[in-house]
Amino acid sequence: MNKFLLSITTVAFALTAHAQQGNSLTEKDYAHAENFMSYNTEQLVDHGKVTPNWISGDKFWYRVLTAQGSEFILVDPVKKTRTAAFDQQKLAAALSTASGKTYEGNNLPFRNLSFSADEKSISFAADGKSWKCDLQGYQVTPDNAVVSTPRVVRTGRRGGGDEVFSPNGNLAAYIKNDNLWVRDIKTGKQTQLTTDGVKDFGYATDNAGWKSSDGPVLRWSPDSKKIATFKQDQRNVGDMYLVTTNVGHPTLKAWKYPLPGDKEIATIQRVIIDVDNPKVINIQVPPDPHRATLSDDISSSGTFDDVDWNADASKLAFVSTSRDHKQEKFRIADAATGAVREVFEETVATQYESGQGTINWKYLAKSNEIIWFSERDNWGHLYLYDALTGKVKNQITKGDWAVTELLKVDEKNRLIYFLADGREPGNPYFTHLYKVGFDGKNLTLLTPEEGNHQITLSPANGYFVDTYSKPDVAPVTVLRNLNGKLISTLEKTDISRLVAAGWKPPVPITVKAHDGQTDIYGLMYTPTSLDPSKKYPIINNIYPGPQGGSVGSWSFSSARGDCQALAELGFVVIQLEGTSNPLRSKSYHDMNYGHMSENTLPDQVSGMQQLAQKYPYIDINRAGIWGHSGGGFATAAAMFRFPDFFKVGISESGNHDNRNYEDDWGERYIGLLAPQTDGTSNYEAQANQNYAKNLKGKLMLAHGLMDNNVPPTNTMLVVEALEKANKNYDLVVFPNSAHGYGAYSLYMTRRRWDYFVKNLAGTEPPQEYLLKIKPDSRNSVQ
Repeated sequence: MNKFLLSITTVAFALTAHAQQGNSLTEKDYAHAENFMSYNTEQLVDHGKVTPNWISGDKFWYRVLTAQGSEFILVDPVKKTRTAAFDQQKLAAALSTASGKTYEGNNLPFRNLSFSADEKSISFAADGKSWKCDLQGYQVTPDNAVVSTPRVVRTGRRGGGDEVFSPNGNLAAYIKNDNLWVRDIKTGKQTQLTTDGVKDFGYATDNAGWKSSDGPVLRWSPDSKKIATFKQDQRNVGDMYLVTTNVGHPTLKAWKYPLPGDKEIATIQRVIIDVDNPKVINIQVPPDPHRATLSDDISSSGTFDDVDWNADASKLAFVSTSRDHKQEKFRIADAATGAVREVFEETVATQYESGQGTINWKYLAKSNEIIWFSERDNWGHLYLYDALTGKVKNQITKGDWAVTELLKVDEKNRLIYFLADGREPGNPYFTHLYKVGFDGKNLTLLTPEEGNHQITLSPANGYFVDTYSKPDVAPVTVLRNLNGKLISTLEKTDISRLVAAGWKPPVPITVKAHDGQTDIYGLMYTPTSLDPSKKYPIINNIYPGPQGGSVGSWSFSSARGDCQALAELGFVVIQLEGTSNPLRSKSYHDMNYGHMSENTLPDQVSGMQQLAQKYPYIDINRAGIWGHSGGGFATAAAMFRFPDFFKVGISESGNHDNRNYEDDWGERYIGLLAPQTDGTSNYEAQANQNYAKNLKGKLMLAHGLMDNNVPPTNTMLVVEALEKANKNYDLVVFPNSAHGYGAYSLYMTRRRWDYFVKNLAGTEPPQEYLLKIKPDSRNSVQ
C-alpha cells in the first residue's frame, strides 16, 4: 500500500475520531444527569414530609428526616407543644444492650412503631424482632405483641390486603372460594356468611379488568353487624390473555377484561349481609354496571365506593352509575328488606364526575339531607338536597372555581370542610381548604398562604396538619385548628444541601391554548448550565388525561421523574396541562370529549411554539415528545398527526386503540361504541395505527408483555401498521413486566436518554450507562 496514502488515511481517521469524541456525551455527563433523579435528590432534603401518626384524641407523632438521620416528634395540639417523642440516644443504648447489636440514635431501625395509650411506653419491631421500651427508665424488653404489618385493611378501608376489619376491630371479612367469610380476631373462629358464590359470580370480588386484588370490596355498617357488598357477575365477560416468557412451556394468564362495545360487561348485584345470623338480603334494583362516580373500579377511593350507611344501619344510601357515566341515580335501601326508594337522578351530556380522588357526596340521615357534587353550572360545586323529596334545597358553593374533595361534614354545627382549586388568585391548580355552612353562607378560607395545600385532618376532628408549597418553593408544615388559627409551625423544609449540590427548581410557565384565549399552565426544566446564546432541543413530557395531567401534583418535589435529569443532557423539557384535563371548569375538561385522539396536542404544539418565541434558546425545529400509558398514546398520535413538527418520540405502554383497552375509560370519555355512516365506529378514527403511515421522524415504542392494565396488543397494532407502511421504528419490550416495567424501569430511562441524545440532539451517548438507585440510609427507619 502507498505509504503516503496510508499516512493521509491515518490523519483523516484521527481527525474523524476527534470530531466524534467532541460530539458525544460521556459517562461523567450521564452521572451528572443521574444526580437529579429522585433517589439522589431526596437524600438532600431535610425536615420535609410530615406524616402524622395519631395516638389519642388529637395528639400525634411523626418522623422527620434530617442531615444527621431522623428525629421523632410528639405534638399535643391542646397544650400547643412540640417535643421530642423520646430520647433517641437513650433508646439506642437500651436497644443495643437488649439485642447485643449496636444502634445509633439518629438511625434507629424501627418498624410498626406505636405508643401506648398513656404514652409512657412504645412498641416497635427492629431487625425482625419485637420490642417494648419503657420511656420512664428506658428498659427495652421483648414484646410478643408486636408483629409484622398484617395484610389487612383496617376500619373498613382497602389497603392492598386480603381482609377488611370491622369498625369495632373484632371481625375481619375475607373471600374464600368466591364466598364471603368473617374471622373472629380474638378466637380465630371462621364463619361462612354466603354459600351460593361461584367462579365469576362471587361475593365482594375485586376485578375492574385493569385492576384487581384478592381482597373483598365491602362496607361494614357502623355497628359492625352488617356488610354492604355485591355479587359480581363476570360469567359472560370476555377474557384477556397474557403469556409469560420462560424456558419451557409458558404460563397463560387469563382474566375477565371487558372492552368497549362488548355486549356483556361486569355487573354487580347489590346485597346486604347480616353477620351475627348470616343472611343475604338482595337490594331490590337490577344489577348495576361495574361503575362508580369516580371510575369503573368501585373501590378506587379505598373502600366500597358510592355507599353510605346511616348511624343505626337501618338504611343504606347508594348511587348507581350508568355504563356511559352519563346518568347517576341516588337511592336509599331498607337494610332489613332490601326495598329501594328512588331519591333523585342527575343526567349529563358528556360524563358525570364526583370530584377528584374521593366520593363527594354524603347522606345525612338525621336531617334527611344529602350533600351532592355537581358540575351543572360548569364548575364543580356542592348542593344540599332534601332526601325525602329529592329536591335541591340550596346550592352550597358557587363561583368560577372548583370543589375537588369533600373532607368533613359537621352535622351538629352544619358546617362543611372541603378542598377547592382556582378560587384564590394565581395558579388555578393550587388547592386550599375552606369551610362553609350548609346554607352556603360564611365561606371561610382556612389556608391563606399561597401555594398548594395538602391537608390531614385529625381523627378527633379538632385540628389539621397543612403542608403547603409550590413547584419552585419548598414546603412548610403547620398545625391549625378547624377555624384556621395557627397553632404551631411543625417543619420548614430545608433544601440548602440540595441547592448546594447544584439543584434548581422548574420554571412555572403560562401560555395560551390552541384557541388563543385560554390560559394553560405547566413547568419548564432547563440545564443548570444553561447558555442562553446556544440552541437547545425541546422535549414535551406528556400525559393528556383526561383523568389527570402532565404535571400531576403542583406541590414541591425535588425531582419529577427524570425531567431535570433529561434537561441536564442538553434539552429544554416541559410538562403542560392542556385542555381536557381536570381540576378546572367542566367545559375545559370536556373540550376533547368524544375525540380523545386529539390528546391536547393542539395545545402542546401551540404552547411549545409560544415558549420558543419567548425563550430564543429553544430550538423549535428540534421538538421531541414522550409519555407513558395515556402519554404513550399521545406520543404516537403526535408523531403521526404532527409529523412535520415532532421529530423524535418515545411511546411507552400506550393505549393506542381504545377498543383494545378496558371498557370504562373509553366509554366514559369517548362514549359508547357506535357505528358511523361510513361503516366504521366512533373509535376507528381515534386509533393510532390508522395514521402510522404518516410517520416521518424517529419513533421508539415500548411495552411490557405482561401488562394487565394496557394489554401489549395495543402497541403490536401500531407495530403491524408501521411495517405495512414500510416505516422504520424502534421497539423495546419487557417480556415479563407489567405496566410500569418494575425492575427494568431504569433501563427504560437510560434507553430514553440515549434515544433523545442520539436522534434529537445529534450526539452519541455513552455505551450502556448503568443507572443505579442509591438508597437513602435515613429510610431504614419506618
